Amino acid sequence: MMRKFTIAGAGLAMLCAALASPAMAQDKKVVIGMPGIPPVFTTVQPYVAEKEGLFKKYGANVELRQFDNGTAAARAVIAGEIDMSMSPTPPVVNQVSNSGADIVAIYGWPNPDWVLASIEPGKTCKDIVGQGVGVDSIGGARSVALRSMLAGCPGVKIEDLQQVALGSQPGTAMLAGRLTYGVLHLDDLAMIEMQGKKLHLMLEMKKTNPTSHYLSLMVRGDKLKENRDAYVRTLAAMIEAARFIADAKNADKVAAAAAPTSHSPAIAKAALKEFLAIDFWPANEDGLDRKKIEAVIELMKKVGGIQPGKEAVAYDKLVDPSVWKDANAMVKK
Repeated sequence: MMRKFTIAGAGLAMLCAALASPAMAQDKKVVIGMPGIPPVFTTVQPYVAEKEGLFKKYGANVELRQFDNGTAAARAVIAGEIDMSMSPTPPVVNQVSNSGADIVAIYGWPNPDWVLASIEPGKTCKDIVGQGVGVDSIGGARSVALRSMLAGCPGVKIEDLQQVALGSQPGTAMLAGRLTYGVLHLDDLAMIEMQGKKLHLMLEMKKTNPTSHYLSLMVRGDKLKENRDAYVRTLAAMIEAARFIADAKNADKVAAAAAPTSHSPAIAKAALKEFLAIDFWPANEDGLDRKKIEAVIELMKKVGGIQPGKEAVAYDKLVDPSVWKDANAMVKK
């Protein structure tokens, strides 16, 4: 009897160890909503995690799903249609403050790469008055970025121009000559300039609003409680993907994983260099800098993104740092 008990106890211990293993598969599917069709270059991180088998390594069952923009993806999280969204922090701050939605950030991309650019030389930000400017959607990430950057262009307000909603395609429209002005990412710049066109920067977010925060990985608070282990495993894969991207010897593999963004490997590698230069994908921290996010909250109050009579969401309500801590510990283990 003692021998049987000992064997049974050993088997139970092995089972418990397997359940705690990063590689233990999970039944819960985690659907991540990604901004842009085709997706913006930020999404290289989850695509690397998928292509390099990192989700599988950490026992995460993940589906990557494209949305017109990150704001729409955040709405899908709120509605319970998906589990996570890579969403622009300023519009999310507005959504949570105005609706009281129970969504929280568990990881972030703090360094925005937004620029306002022209395909024609000699233009300044004042030349956009009365003109069309390419954004993703009215109230979307590029739209909010444009509003923020205009703080660096005295006398010009967003109401003074026409926003042209183009999803993730303002750069393509500018390259085709259909649009003179657009709010662009660094990979848009690389794509246009590798086609032999010269872009002229009029405003840069890093200069006009250096405390801005770009994107947050958003989840619903109640779903986080229900599916915490699956979310931790998913984020662990994302952390390792960020470290994989940061290693220069992996540039060709990263460029290959970036294929869904519609960029050629040459453009992807050129863009990758620029993104790494601004430490775009956090690998050793959660990317949810309190100073930056609180600055975004204050800016949204100032520019009217948070409706009158609504209370701005507090940092400690918006951010849950514990998921990253658990995920990072899993990666280290």
